[in-house]
Amino acid sequence: MTKTKYSQTIKGLREVKGITQDEMAKKLGMSRPTYIAVEKGTRELTVSEFDVLAGVLGVSMDELELGMVADFEKYKQMILLYLRNSRKEGVRRTKLAKLVYLADFAWFYYHLKSMSGMLYRRQKYGPVPDAYFRALLELEEEGKINVTTENDDDKVSYTYHESSSNKAQKLSAVSADEEDLMNKIFTNWKDKHGAELVNFTHNQLPWAICREDEIIPYVLITQEDPDNIF
Repeated sequence: MTKTKYSQTIKGLREVKGITQDEMAKKLGMSRPTYIAVEKGTRELTVSEFDVLAGVLGVSMDELELGMVADFEKYKQMILLYLRNSRKEGVRRTKLAKLVYLADFAWFYYHLKSMSGMLYRRQKYGPVPDAYFRALLELEEEGKINVTTENDDDKVSYTYHESSSNKAQKLSAVSADEEDLMNKIFTNWKDKHGAELVNFTHNQLPWAICREDEIIPYVLITQEDPDNIF
């Protein structure tokens, strides 16, 4: 952990949540001047303090450590945009996860900024955020998506569709330029199977050089071949 990576992130999140410096200091069991030093980046947090702080702010320790806080609602809208593009066919769960990953990392490649800020782990079937399945569950519970299941070689596959009642919702968190990139990614992969997309992400530098279950740094995509971004 470095001072500059998380001090401004902590301050910004605290202010958004309406927590005063006094209140935060009490939650961490320290004086207000000591906490102010944390926000200024001149006082390091202990591991236990870091854990408490992450819980109070409602973010993961990884997000704070990397200085990147995810926009979970935007991530859900990105999922919805891909399902909206798929129309009646829907998108299988593994392929859907990879499509959103490509959008986040391709946007970083071109703009040095992720669309959603989600942190992706190196998993067996490619990069995926810890909150991916929670996002799908929430969207289903909110009535925004439907899921169908089928047995395929003794394995259950899950296909997601946007619900008809949600199609009028404006996906305002995604900008026009971001939507344009996502449309290009979808067009490139819409007729290909999920396994092909998994193989593609496995051959990209970010997945290839990280260890199993490791958070994949976005900056690795900037070293990728320009023809291998999506």
